[in-house]
Amino acid sequence: MSKGGARVRSGPAPDPNAIRRERDEGEWIALPPAGREGPAPDWPLSTATKRELDLWRSEWARPQAVMWERNGQELEVAMFVRAVRVAESAKAPTAARTLVRQLMDSLGITVPGMNSLKWRIGSAPQVVRERPESGPSVKDRLKVVQGGA
Repeated sequence: MSKGGARVRSGPAPDPNAIRRERDEGEWIALPPAGREGPAPDWPLSTATKRELDLWRSEWARPQAVMWERNGQELEVAMFVRAVRVAESAKAPTAARTLVRQLMDSLGITVPGMNSLKWRIGSAPQVVRERPESGPSVKDRLKVVQGGA
């Protein structure tokens, strides 16, 4: 049995507003705020319920759907939709809801998921973090006062 080691998505997600960090370098993809245009793809799983088809259509209108289509993720999105339908039940097990959360992250539906995929909605200007003005140095702050005052 191994201990420790790298895990998928371990550590902080990339930050488009980071001042300077190598892991945050690279291109961020701006998704269209209006969402994906056009009809949803054909449902790829076995017969869908009405609820699944409604969710399917609404998911494919999200801004993230542009990337799902580009990456051929129809099956992943369908599995997410089916998992949501199951998790919506009042008697759904916790594991069903946990799976939905994991799928939301991997599909970039949550903010942490979008950050890990380096996606952002729109091309909003990036916030520039200013470095604070430097005050007295540590050496100056630790000077001993003559005469005890």
